[in-house]
Formats: sequence, C-alpha cells, structure tokens
Amino acid sequence: MIAPEKISLVISTYNHVRKLMPDSPESKVRARAGNIGFSGKAADTVVKSLSGGEKARLLLGLATFYGPNMIILDEPTNHLDIDSRAMLAEAINEFPGAVIMVSHDRYLIEACADQLWVVANKTVTSFDGDLEDYRKQVMQIRDPRTPARERAGVTEDKPARAKEKRSSPKQKVAEAETEMARIAGIIEKIDTALTLPDIYTRDPKQAAQLTKARAAAAQALARAEEQWLAASALLEDADSA
Repeated sequence: MIAPEKISLVISTYNHVRKLMPDSPESKVRARAGNIGFSGKAADTVVKSLSGGEKARLLLGLATFYGPNMIILDEPTNHLDIDSRAMLAEAINEFPGAVIMVSHDRYLIEACADQLWVVANKTVTSFDGDLEDYRKQVMQIRDPRTPARERAGVTEDKPARAKEKRSSPKQKVAEAETEMARIAGIIEKIDTALTLPDIYTRDPKQAAQLTKARAAAAQALARAEEQWLAASALLEDADSA
C-alpha cells in the first residue's frame, strides 16, 4: 500500500497517474484515471482538494496500478468520515484480488470481509463465523457460567461508572445524539448501495455483506437510542429537581 505521505497534495490525480505511465498518450492516462474514479475534469483536481474518500480511492488506485494479486490494509478508515468509509468499502469490494485487512471498524469489516482470522496465542487460525459469533465465543471463554450481558457488565462496569461520574446528563444526551447521527449516516449509505437495481445479480456476495452490515448497524443504532432515552430521562429529572 502506498503511504499517504508519498502522495503529493499539490498535483492532480492525472499527474499521479501520468508518473506511472510516462510514455502513454494523454487519452490512455485519462482513461486509466477514469478507471479509478476520476473521469473528465475530476482528474485535474489537485489532491489537497479531494475529500477523504476520494484520497482513499486514489491511494487504492495507485497501489493496485500494476495489478497485484493481494493488498494489505492496516486500519484504512482511520481519520475518514462516513462518506469516505462508504467509498473505501466500495473500492475494496471492487478490487478483484485478495485483501488482507486489519481494522477495528466493525462496519467496514461487516461490509467487506468474507473470512475472519484470529491472531492469538502465537497462532493464526481461520474463524468460522461473523464478528458477533466471535464476540460471544470470547465472552463464553472468559466465564462460561455467566450470561453474555452480565459478563459485559462485569468487564465494563468500572470504566462505565467512571465515565458516568465525568459526564453530565446533558453531555450524555449530546454524545448519544452524535452516535445516533453517525450510525444513521452509515445506514443511509448502505441503503443507497442496496437500492442499486442490479446489485443482487451483479454482485450477490457484496449484497449479502452489505445486508449483514446494515443489520449490525441497526442493532448499534437501537443501542444508541436506548442510551439516548436513558440520558434524556436523567436530564429531565435533573432539570425538574
């Protein structure tokens, strides 16, 4: 993968592609720029004016320029906004080769990964299941006698209480609203992708991954809404006190 610092921000996408095709006519260079998502005048936009998602697309396009069979991505969504994450997921799914990705972004993993590997105890093993299955397995290993919800409370009780002491009801409401808006934006992007008329016939694998990602996002949104309701009740009690 090409590091971001290797990409010049003061020249255009066309110029970056031109560097890799020094002997090709302009028509071919522009056609190649179009293939990575920068058609027409978009290819002449300087990199510093591109959005985060467009920069990510450019990086992937340049990294895969010579048709590698595999690319490795390490936390590719760091510092990307919702739109950029959606575009990155689309670019990853369009890549015809293998992608090995290390990420804490659950939504990206749900949208793109078709195989999970667990690195633990000095070994790497394939995991037969999704992220939710893995979470349940980890909780079961920690304490097989305790229900998952109670175990989550035990492991997160102290940090959660500390956060409660630091955060006022008003802050909790604001935090929950921010989280709800973030997740709603992700769901909107997934829904937009799923409305493409031929996605289920053209790429059923991607459609299945997006459907799974939407279900996970919907669950996260429901949890955020519960937190908002609880925080709103606390705020109302505080105001009436």
